[in-house]
Amino acid sequence: MRAAVIIFPGSNCDRDLLAALRLTGHETISIWHKETELPKNIDLIAIPGGFSFGDYLRCGAIAARSPIFGEVIRHIDRGGYALGICNGFQILTEAGILPGILQLNEGTKFISKVVDLRVKNISSTFTHSYSSNRIISIPIAHHEGNYFASKDDLKKLHDENCIAFEYIDNPNGASDNIAGILSKNHRVLGMMPHPERHTESAHGSQDGYSFFKGLFETS
Repeated sequence: MRAAVIIFPGSNCDRDLLAALRLTGHETISIWHKETELPKNIDLIAIPGGFSFGDYLRCGAIAARSPIFGEVIRHIDRGGYALGICNGFQILTEAGILPGILQLNEGTKFISKVVDLRVKNISSTFTHSYSSNRIISIPIAHHEGNYFASKDDLKKLHDENCIAFEYIDNPNGASDNIAGILSKNHRVLGMMPHPERHTESAHGSQDGYSFFKGLFETS
């Protein structure tokens, strides 16, 4: 895939994300948030973690209204792929692209550790390289990672097979142990854990490698 990584003031995981994409064969470019157009032939828009605009107002609220985001929405409306990790997930919910919100963790503390996830959907482009119900080890690092959605939205997520990952030992109080969700067409994924931080043996685990390699193999 040809991937564009969107960078905002306060993004701090963009280099990690670019490295993971390049490691697994993707052609990548970086796009500053003030741009108003995307290059042609972009397959995947990736929104990294960090603290866009210092998490002012609400996490992701300003980034979701930045100049480039009109193009992000048009890309998604055309059926393009999009990935939001951690703050990127928060931005996707603030933009109304994915349902629900990310709120303060239970206990209101920042959490940074490696957690176990269960892979719930294996039919999407993002998850097809995993086996059903596989347990993978992926780091988290967030203060507002507690996913919340209405009962109706949660039912839709379950009914439409849109829950991509769930926590084994819920670290933040997320509804239904949700760690990552897909759009209805399964072409947009938002997740709080950081697969880009577990792609090489030096990281202690390569459970995130299959995530990015699977994306490349479908391009």
